[in-house]
Amino acid sequence: MVTKHLLKGLPENADLRRADSLAREIFSDVANKWALLIIEALGESTLRFSELRDEVEGISHKMLTQNLRMLERNGLVDRKVHPTVPPKVEYTLTAPGRDLRATVDAMCGWTHQHLGRIEEARRRFDTAPGASQ
Repeated sequence: MVTKHLLKGLPENADLRRADSLAREIFSDVANKWALLIIEALGESTLRFSELRDEVEGISHKMLTQNLRMLERNGLVDRKVHPTVPPKVEYTLTAPGRDLRATVDAMCGWTHQHLGRIEEARRRFDTAPGASQ
């Protein structure tokens, strides 16, 4: 967590620990599994809606739409509509979105690096006496 000395000079709404913080709202928006997977899927590419849906296995049309709108609202995804019939809509990461992708990539790397240990810890926890409580 960001310590108070790192927040010096920043507005109060930059403090993730505050319930009314804009930073917490943004963090909550982007720190969900679908947003992270969309950011990872877009990478350096420009993709259409259907291509994104194919890349993010298990996401519904509704969840993809909601998350793309949220990412666009937060300035992380750019939506371009081409004037064709039917309309061609493409999505790409903005500069802040590409910056965030570096963090998402690091999280993916961390997950792959520790997957075996986490799986083993879960197995031990789930089979320990009292785990069903």
